[in-house]
Amino acid sequence: MDSKTEKTRLRELADEYKFLVEKLELGGGEAKIEKTHAKGKLTARERIQLLFDEGEDSFELGLLVAYDEYGGKAPAAAVVTSVGRVNGRECIVVANDATIKAGAWYPETIKKILRAQEVAMRCRVPIIYLVDSAGVNLPYQGGVFPGQYGAARIFYYNSIMRKYLGVPQISAVMGMCVAGGAYLPALSDVILMVEGTSFMGLGGANLVKGATGQTIDNETLGGAMTHNAVSGVAHYRTANEKECIEKIRELVSELPEKHRTSVSIIDGVNPANEPEELYDLLPEDHRQPYEMREILNCIIDEGSLDEFQADYAKEMICGTARINGIQVGIIANHRGMVTRKDKPPKFGGIVYTESAEKAAYFIDNCNRHKTPILFVQDVSGFMVGADAEHSGIIRAGARFVEAMATAEVPKLVLTINHASGAGYYAMAGQGFDPDFIFSLPTGRMGVMEGDSAVQAIFGTMLDRMKKEGLEPDADMLAEMEAVRQTYEKELDTKYAAARGFVDTIVLPENLRETLDLALRTSLNTDKPHLGAFVLPAV
Repeated sequence: MDSKTEKTRLRELADEYKFLVEKLELGGGEAKIEKTHAKGKLTARERIQLLFDEGEDSFELGLLVAYDEYGGKAPAAAVVTSVGRVNGRECIVVANDATIKAGAWYPETIKKILRAQEVAMRCRVPIIYLVDSAGVNLPYQGGVFPGQYGAARIFYYNSIMRKYLGVPQISAVMGMCVAGGAYLPALSDVILMVEGTSFMGLGGANLVKGATGQTIDNETLGGAMTHNAVSGVAHYRTANEKECIEKIRELVSELPEKHRTSVSIIDGVNPANEPEELYDLLPEDHRQPYEMREILNCIIDEGSLDEFQADYAKEMICGTARINGIQVGIIANHRGMVTRKDKPPKFGGIVYTESAEKAAYFIDNCNRHKTPILFVQDVSGFMVGADAEHSGIIRAGARFVEAMATAEVPKLVLTINHASGAGYYAMAGQGFDPDFIFSLPTGRMGVMEGDSAVQAIFGTMLDRMKKEGLEPDADMLAEMEAVRQTYEKELDTKYAAARGFVDTIVLPENLRETLDLALRTSLNTDKPHLGAFVLPAV
């Protein structure tokens, strides 16, 4: 078995992920897909495939959300949220998957729709809703209906985009659209409907009969002809789904031109290393060191890295580079041991006072120059101990966090291995609203590793027992192992992606294309990339 086919840790994890993706992309399963086709309808992913430009790159946000919940019966939380190009224009698409519980909303469905809307607002890119949903999944209404981030937040974002942000919103009702869910298209700029298969109404025919005693069929109550010719709620009527999608593409082509970025973009060149070399560059044991610059050479254009303070705080790599010609700031954790003359060595992946100050200064420079930043995470946390505390690491760490949090430029995250402790926060963790969060299958997100957790929980007791000449009994050993196993499960990037902490797990072979599309999407606006959105002066 040669090095190209040898089963490295990354290859094994990638194969597991590919197998899972194939399963999840079937939605409700082959039988439900056939039933959908029999109705003259397409599935959510088939609609998106037709909508996006043929042969162009795209990626899905939150594919793994809820895959390990509800007994596996709610893959992708019954909604597909994707980033791609429509007639050359970067767009966000939200498509209900009607092969799963008729596209009904789970609590996680709301989370995914809100995330997609936030990307659209932050990047000022058009958002397209392909609506095919029976509304709230009633057994889970407590997690869908109420609360600040319940379904109402979707309509709040609809309204903000229409009134203040000028983000184009196009809705195509391609199946059921009932109850409060009808406000999503109603709060869009344009509504399209499909003859024979679309229905939009605050209540379906059965509810109307129960509430009012009136007998009426859905087509007459809220079909495509009704809302185009009678109520005037909809704006376009199409004969079938393919015609509907072609009309959406036409509408996108008629939108005003996107913002022309001031970020330097030139013709891109290939990286020094083939991206697939990542499979062999990462160590089998995630705790072992490796050369981060060789990892970067799989991602950035060859010869483009210009390191900032290359000889100072070497445990943190800062510099500008290009990804397919796009100028970008790079902040990456070096993972080898850093030796210093007449000083103790530094451990790679740890943030020290000097590296925090270096990164903060570099972020400020990127912000002044309007350069987007890619944070390449393999961070185990901030340094602890007397020397670290006496050096002012708390203040330096706060400076790092503040610079990152308040930078107005686009921020992208790529997790290679570890995303641990407060170092994860400083390297643009999710709570700081980065534009996109990606991870290799090897990513591990958590407060600390399992062994460290065992030491934190049981260390004092073990030390006391050692002094008394005692050994942990079987029950205590089992409890310690249970802690390790729990951490191992929750550190897995699939676990993080299932809860929306990671947008997309990326494989080496599509990493550069994904980063390129994400960067170009984020560069649709020069408005501050702070929070979900920043309102213009009103």
